[in-house]
Amino acid sequence: MRFSKLFCPTQKNAPREAEIISHKLMLRSGMIAKEASGIYTYLPLGYKILRKLENIIRNELNKSGAQEVHMPMVSTSALWKETGRWEKYGKELLRFEDRHGNEFCLGPTHEEVVTDLIRNHIHSYKQLPLNVYQIQTKFRDEVRPRFGLMRGREFYMKDAYSFDCDKESLDATYTKMIETYERIFSACGLNFRRVEADNGSIGGSQSSEFMVLANTGEDTIIECDEVNYSANDEVHEDKKFQKKYPQIPLSALKRWKGIEVGHVFKLGTTYSKAMNATFTDKQGVLKPFEMGCYGIGVSRTVAAAIEQNHDDKGIIWTEALAPFEAVIIASGDKISSVKKAAEDIYYSFLEKERDVLFDDRPCSIGVKFKDADLIGIPIQIIFGKNWANEEKVEVKHRKNSHVELMSLEAVKQRFLDKKL
Repeated sequence: MRFSKLFCPTQKNAPREAEIISHKLMLRSGMIAKEASGIYTYLPLGYKILRKLENIIRNELNKSGAQEVHMPMVSTSALWKETGRWEKYGKELLRFEDRHGNEFCLGPTHEEVVTDLIRNHIHSYKQLPLNVYQIQTKFRDEVRPRFGLMRGREFYMKDAYSFDCDKESLDATYTKMIETYERIFSACGLNFRRVEADNGSIGGSQSSEFMVLANTGEDTIIECDEVNYSANDEVHEDKKFQKKYPQIPLSALKRWKGIEVGHVFKLGTTYSKAMNATFTDKQGVLKPFEMGCYGIGVSRTVAAAIEQNHDDKGIIWTEALAPFEAVIIASGDKISSVKKAAEDIYYSFLEKERDVLFDDRPCSIGVKFKDADLIGIPIQIIFGKNWANEEKVEVKHRKNSHVELMSLEAVKQRFLDKKL
């Protein structure tokens, strides 16, 4: 991709309403644009990062045996009334009527819809266990949407739902999904923790949150390495900890700030009983499904990655989430050898089907450097004065600002023959 053709409206300053780093930097780097309070358009760079994260999630879930579906964003009130959540969910559930007076809502989550789907099509223990997931837009009418993608009204989410024949099978599925989540967030290159959590409005008997560590996080994580203990501040109590681990002093507890990006639940029969969702077991007896649900805030994870990885110049993307592998920066002057060398290596990358950005804009190299740092692409391959004078390419690593001077052949050998 040539920068001169990229729809990427960068800004020098973020709007005043942007309060946290990720919101400011996503607006400034031209990744998102506000449409209404808590509702954003993803521009090409932002959407590309979203898709990269989505593919990491999809790859790991498919390997776990989960199967992808796509349920409607709009659901009927009848399903929500079966579980009682039509009345209980509150004003975050955006309700409306169609032209015939039928009641619907925009789905903030899909427990009712998926339970209805499974009860209509799965009838025997021989068809279990089953785990289905989707990656889809959700809507929650937040009373105070803020922080950009961190707490929006419309957001992108991965939600999975498992159906098992007994508690032992659910335990196995729950453990497998925890392991899958750990692989997902590790593959993203994020520093995270899994913590014991409260089930909240979803219900069920047990849940765990996945937190990306960041100083700007709204949640507090309490951790003790000595006994492999980790919980959020909603469920942690010093007295309970001391009772369970009397040998460990409270001074051994560490506290971190974190951003919740994933949550897994053992729902048990909360929804299957309410909706009469049953199967026939080995003895021919009708039993309710043992259910679990597993969510990842996809758009929120993108924002959390920025909160964890940035400096005063801009974003520092991990290699897994970066919109491009590298950016090729050519000096804006008229030295033909500089332009030709940058063009040649750009075409070499394209021939290898590598995903790079070529900053070919007719602006100063200083502007190009600022935009490259702001957008946060991991590697900058720079053709400037060093190329004009010594035929040396500057290779700058965005994470630590380390710069290497390399010959063109050395650049090709390192970056064209293997992943950056």
